[in-house]
Amino acid sequence: MLISVPRETWPGERRAALVPGSVKKLVGAGFEIAVEAGLGVAAGYTDASYVEAGARIEADRERLLRQADIVLRVRKPESAEVGLLKRGALHISFLDPFNEKALVGELAAQGITAISMEMIPRSTRAQKMDALSSQANLAGYVTVILAATHSPKIMPMMMTPAGTISPARVFVIGAGVAGLQAIATAKRLGARVEAFDTRPVVAEQVQSLGGKFIHIDLGETGQTEQGYARELTPQQIELQKAGQKKVIAYSDVVITTAQLFGRPAPRVVSRDMVEAMQPGSVIVDMAVESGGNVEGSRLNEVVDVNGVKIIGQGNLAGEVPRHASDMYSNNLFNLLDEFWDAKERHLDLNPDDEIIKACVITRDGAIVNETIKNL
Repeated sequence: MLISVPRETWPGERRAALVPGSVKKLVGAGFEIAVEAGLGVAAGYTDASYVEAGARIEADRERLLRQADIVLRVRKPESAEVGLLKRGALHISFLDPFNEKALVGELAAQGITAISMEMIPRSTRAQKMDALSSQANLAGYVTVILAATHSPKIMPMMMTPAGTISPARVFVIGAGVAGLQAIATAKRLGARVEAFDTRPVVAEQVQSLGGKFIHIDLGETGQTEQGYARELTPQQIELQKAGQKKVIAYSDVVITTAQLFGRPAPRVVSRDMVEAMQPGSVIVDMAVESGGNVEGSRLNEVVDVNGVKIIGQGNLAGEVPRHASDMYSNNLFNLLDEFWDAKERHLDLNPDDEIIKACVITRDGAIVNETIKNL
């Protein structure tokens, strides 16, 4: 069974879907691997390292895709390339199926079995395949590094003969995977960290990392079965904004990570909150790609509001492409390994399996995922 891995063509994307370490394991399991020339260069992997691991290098992208039984990518495919795939092929990548209805329809019409990595369930068994979490972990780290780079202040407290420097105050909004990593990273750099999340259940996790949890009474909130925050009512959003306003005003760095799965991000930081911050303060809007948490943030831009910088960097995990590629590649390997029948040399994608039921979007010419089908 041939796995083909094309080079990413999305603007600015430096991650690779498969790294040599995973190639070696897949070859050992019985797969044949073909990768496009230059696949891992931006992540620090040479073509020679892929050959050494057991892959062959293919310079002809169209041929690479046409011959594939399985295609692995980071980003969703371009419409023109869907038609190159043979009927019955398996395509695995981030697909953004909630917003890419036309693409999902094209994959179904082509007879492709399409797995969307966003839809891997957050269960104990699927944890090793959870690419959203692996990439969010790195993104949370990157947000703090970006903030430290743009801030005119240092993060840690310093006691010197020239005087004492107080630690920077960092406020993290949202304590999911990315938020918790941001809290941990800011603490490692010596900052004083506070955090808020609509799910009071995460307070203990924030405190275990050395952060202070800010309690804001929003009434009934909770989380979904997958562990995501539930969408707030307009009244609850206003209560959240009011509770956060004072903390934001005295913070040197604000990092927002609030996102709703499959829906636009909630706007939790308004213009008046930004204007209340001291000049030199920094805000990193991690949700900018899905609409943004911060009023005035713009994708891939740094916006200045009265001396306050709002950083709207997209593809944060892609800023550390080596480790982002390593982790994503491991997620893909674990997914394939879970369903690979080595004896029969085929993938057993049982539609009744809880993981398959959640992440397979199209199969046999139809949209089979109930959530996407009923949008």
